[in-house]
Amino acid sequence: MNEPAPPQDASRFNRAWRVFATGFSFACFGLGAVLMGFTLWPLLRLTAPDRRRGIARVQRAVSRSMAVFVWLMKSLGLLTYEVRGRDKLLVPGQFIVANHPTLIDVVFLVSLVPEVDCIVKQALWRHPFLRWPVVWAGYISNATGEGLVAACAAALGAGRSLVVFPEGTRTRPAEPLNLQRGAAQIALAARRELRPVTITCEPITLFKGNPWWRVPPRRPHWVIAVGEPLGLDGYLNEAPPLAARHLTQALTQWFDVSIAQQLGEMRPQTRPGG
Repeated sequence: MNEPAPPQDASRFNRAWRVFATGFSFACFGLGAVLMGFTLWPLLRLTAPDRRRGIARVQRAVSRSMAVFVWLMKSLGLLTYEVRGRDKLLVPGQFIVANHPTLIDVVFLVSLVPEVDCIVKQALWRHPFLRWPVVWAGYISNATGEGLVAACAAALGAGRSLVVFPEGTRTRPAEPLNLQRGAAQIALAARRELRPVTITCEPITLFKGNPWWRVPPRRPHWVIAVGEPLGLDGYLNEAPPLAARHLTQALTQWFDVSIAQQLGEMRPQTRPGG
């Protein structure tokens, strides 16, 4: 037998609460970024004996801040989540690539990796709330153009971890993945294997074109699954443009299979006669 639906008034109250709590959470996120951007993060950066150590301090503080934000959203009843293979992300110097279905994907990933460089949009340097984390944490701007691949490869070569969303932007529901070749170019330039992370959310929310106040009918659940490394064997012997294209195709295929498998596990199956 199917479980009885919740009373209509209770369902309306739950949805109204999630709209309010989502706005409250994002307001806390912005306020926290401003407060720590003028206090804790510059203090950690400027009192360090050298720039690299200062950046590492700030990145660890940002990671803890992101973890607090995730805890807040979960405590308010806005989401649930699970992480599969979390220990794999703790190895330093990894090139982490992930699909990008929702607005808070980077929040989850940064909260799971104590020290990690990120590629961020140049527009964030002009954002009143978000510019301070990217400035003090030493993140890499995508405005560097042709130097972006070199900057990312240098970060990996220095033993730092790097997280990249190969799509470049969030994916709209039901649209196929469209991975850019930048991630493959970075991996080939740095000669560093890729650590793929599959992110799924059901029911989907906070996707591109969907405002934060348009909450789904029920509380969404995230699954963050860390996969095994994708090596570069066979690609390094090819011409760089061809190798980047083939590696991007392989990465796209990997994500297509992994995403379909995770969503199949998350979505309720219809029973015969149900």
